[in-house]
Amino acid sequence: MSGALPQGLPRLESAGLDGWMVRLFDAIDEGNMPWLTALVRECEATFGDRLVDLVPSYTTLLVVFDPLRLSPGEARGWLAEILERLQPDEATSDAPVKELPVWYDPSVGPELSRLAELAGMNLEEVVACHSERNYRVFALGFAPGFAFMGSVDARIEAPRLETPRRRVPAGSVAVAGRQTSAYPAVTPGGWNLIGRTPAVLFDRDREGFSLLRVGDRVRFVPIDRAEFERQGGDTRPMEEGR
Repeated sequence: MSGALPQGLPRLESAGLDGWMVRLFDAIDEGNMPWLTALVRECEATFGDRLVDLVPSYTTLLVVFDPLRLSPGEARGWLAEILERLQPDEATSDAPVKELPVWYDPSVGPELSRLAELAGMNLEEVVACHSERNYRVFALGFAPGFAFMGSVDARIEAPRLETPRRRVPAGSVAVAGRQTSAYPAVTPGGWNLIGRTPAVLFDRDREGFSLLRVGDRVRFVPIDRAEFERQGGDTRPMEEGR
């Protein structure tokens, strides 16, 4: 079970004339997710077509509403009523696991060796450490389809790069702090790259666009180069200075 909300929370914070930030927690924890998913469900049911957007994160939910049809005070009142009756959605713990195939290799994951050195492990142990647990998608952001997942084993926790890369290839699997993710498109980025997935993480022709959604459970599954190529993966190595 997910227990109770922390003392002094939840808290409603103004986000302008058309939004409220609902702060449920102050610390990142997988146990937050049943509360956040329950809040999303209740907001969708209560606000109906007056709802413009819901933006969940590790500890908060941004609720954006139509200011022409609902005043900030009315929206706040609705949220207060929701929070009074809110109970965690325990069904999130039973969500099916989505598997992402990953080719872990220094040619496409140049920080794989760095994580091994920091952890006092060999490369195979780092791969096992990263791939032998399920991760929860806490938020989507930074780039379309970029899923912030946690939490990685503390042994392979690593800070972001001091100088971000100008170009990170699509599909790059990475770690930053206790978070992990995969880049859905070519973008700048400062996370530690440890491999690459052939999965298409964002597709405008797919319903919902993003392969991963908030609340999903995800497991990274190691594959070899041949299987990576068979699934359409790009084996071109990282270039120096990128």
